[in-house]
Amino acid sequence: MTYRTTLDLLFKSHRFVPNYRCGIRQNVIGIIGGLASVTSSRIADILGLFKIPQFVYGSFPPPMNEPINVPSFYRMVPNEGLQYQGIVQLLLHFNWKWVGLIAKNDEGGEQFLQMMDPILSRNGICSAFTEILPEHMHVMNADELIKDTKKVLPIISPGNINAVVIYGETSSIITLANIIGITRAMKGLFLQNKNVFSATKVWITTAQIDFTLNKFQKLIEIDIQIFEGAISFSIHSRELQAFQEFVKEIYPSWSEEDGFMSTFWTQAFGCSFSNSAFVYKTCTGDESLEGLPTPLFEMSMTGHSYNVYNAVYAVAHAFHILIQKYRTVEGTSSWSPLRVEPWQLHSVLQRISFNNSAGDEITFNEHGELVGGFDITNLVTFPNNSYVRINVGRLEPQAPPSKKIIFNEEGIKWHRGLTQVPPLSVCNDICHPGYGKKKKEGKKFCCYDCVRCAEGMISNEMDEETCVSCQEDHYPNRGQNQCIPKIPNFLAFDETLAIISTISALLLSLVTVLVLVIFIKHRDTAIVKANNRSLTYILLTSLLLCFLCSLLFLGKPIEATCLLRQTAFGIIFSVSLSSILAKTISVVLAFMATKPGSRMRNWVGKRLAYSTVLSCPVVQVAICALWLATSPPFPDLDMHSSAEEIILLCNEGSAIMFYCVLGYMGFLAIVSFIVAFLARKLPDAFNEAKFITFSMLLFCSVWVSFVPTYLSTQGKYMVAVEIFSILASSAGLLGCIFPPKCYIILVRPELNNREQLIRKKI
Repeated sequence: MTYRTTLDLLFKSHRFVPNYRCGIRQNVIGIIGGLASVTSSRIADILGLFKIPQFVYGSFPPPMNEPINVPSFYRMVPNEGLQYQGIVQLLLHFNWKWVGLIAKNDEGGEQFLQMMDPILSRNGICSAFTEILPEHMHVMNADELIKDTKKVLPIISPGNINAVVIYGETSSIITLANIIGITRAMKGLFLQNKNVFSATKVWITTAQIDFTLNKFQKLIEIDIQIFEGAISFSIHSRELQAFQEFVKEIYPSWSEEDGFMSTFWTQAFGCSFSNSAFVYKTCTGDESLEGLPTPLFEMSMTGHSYNVYNAVYAVAHAFHILIQKYRTVEGTSSWSPLRVEPWQLHSVLQRISFNNSAGDEITFNEHGELVGGFDITNLVTFPNNSYVRINVGRLEPQAPPSKKIIFNEEGIKWHRGLTQVPPLSVCNDICHPGYGKKKKEGKKFCCYDCVRCAEGMISNEMDEETCVSCQEDHYPNRGQNQCIPKIPNFLAFDETLAIISTISALLLSLVTVLVLVIFIKHRDTAIVKANNRSLTYILLTSLLLCFLCSLLFLGKPIEATCLLRQTAFGIIFSVSLSSILAKTISVVLAFMATKPGSRMRNWVGKRLAYSTVLSCPVVQVAICALWLATSPPFPDLDMHSSAEEIILLCNEGSAIMFYCVLGYMGFLAIVSFIVAFLARKLPDAFNEAKFITFSMLLFCSVWVSFVPTYLSTQGKYMVAVEIFSILASSAGLLGCIFPPKCYIILVRPELNNREQLIRKKI
């Protein structure tokens, strides 16, 4: 039929002779049409043979196996691929990941489904169902009618599928509305639960679809509010000046020879121009198009009408340019007749570019497609079954892929039956913050379970794909939906542990100073002289410094304190232990020298004591110097030992050197203990060995227990353990050695004389 009509248009006059013009006066230089893609491709088969320009105002390219590659074919619409991108961007904008696809039952619909499914998958969207609409309704066949209506059940059943994409033409929306209407009427026949029905969806329609339902409304009263809130990709249009005034003046008498006008009039107003008595309603010719409801006739400029308008002006501009070119070259008069063949227009049309009266630029790309975008419209319906389409956005082809849509979400009027706007369209409930997605076995990738984030990870947005780890200096809150800054952990001066340590160190320092003052004041007494008062002064001074060096461990670690902490502590303690060792050796040598003929008399004296005090700490100084030279301590942050804290510490640099310092101190303590233990039975009047033995036993006990305790703690408690060990071991030396002497000096001064010292017992 399409082929014959096209040939009639080209060659028919009084009789039809293909490829011959018999008495035809008019010269066809271009044809505008058709609306459907199938019709357009059939027309192109004929017009392509004669190279007559064809301007398609509504159809997109046909399926891939029937490409239209003739140079005479011009599309007044953009490429369909742009519309696919727009659909995806729209779905992503509203986070609709579980959508339905409906297509027309033709090759174009099959191509749409084949192309859209991988595009959706690449963008994280799943098709919940794909339905092919039947070409024709089987109204007279009950079995086929029920079969068709059952197919639509996934579409109209309530659930998580709230967004449905419809691809096709105007007939597609009519068929869908037909099926939904019949399903509503017949739902009791095949639905066990009559309440399981809902057409409250967001319908997303392509540019070929119009909501023109006049033919269907003649059979069944359609409720166009089914499609309330539909979002449509529409062919771009602009309102033209005086267009509506022009439409208002159209009447049947406007073109009496045009049979289309009277046919349209009778269908639109449901009347007849016949004078027969059997006519229900007679057309007067004075009916106004403005009074027709919108589903039957739109007064505004639609996208298809706008394309026809632009096609006419494209031909006019091309014809004008061609005439000017020939008259300039041939020098003919402007009144001279000029015959232009249709094929001559192509060279002009392929390069044409002009602005229409609305200000839009009209030009074609290298494929003969109009360069432009799509409008995004929202369908607003009214109780009287009329509607208006509101422009809510635009699809721009030149924009980056992620910004092709310019969208005014606030301007959308959603379906009144939706409980949430914009609605959710996902396979399952979205995951709340603190949860991640886990794919369901055997289901599409859009279907998942929400699982709690693993320890140390969070998700702070709704419907996050995966959980993420916090930064090193943050940790998850209890709900695992937020990262909280970690609290710095160090032994600050204002903390209870630090205050107790400071008071203890100062009190012990004060006691040490008092003991030192007592010994200096009574330096000439027998008991002070008998125990080598110089070594006593050195021991008390080193103990004083031991107490004070514990304060270096308080406060935020800095480079200076990190360098001094362990080295100062190690050297000072080595001096203390060297003093004790020298005192013990002096006692032993003194008794050995009293034996007749003993050579030990040469070793008795201050020289040996001072040599011991100087030589032993030198080894410790050498160890500390090597430590500082090779791998010195430095301030460091430990972000992993504690989940909620950043531990500020002094990194020892070299653990081996640190334990070498402790090991050397332990060596001196053990040697002092052994010597003191061997000398414990010497006469009491001269002997400090008992007290030194007890002090070394206490010292070793403290530092032996220090190592495992130190390794099992962290943060400020590790520092507190070392401070306690320093204070306890130093206090043990002070408390075991000096109280008996202070007692004699202060309480029993009568015993502090030479006569008492030479006696075997006090």
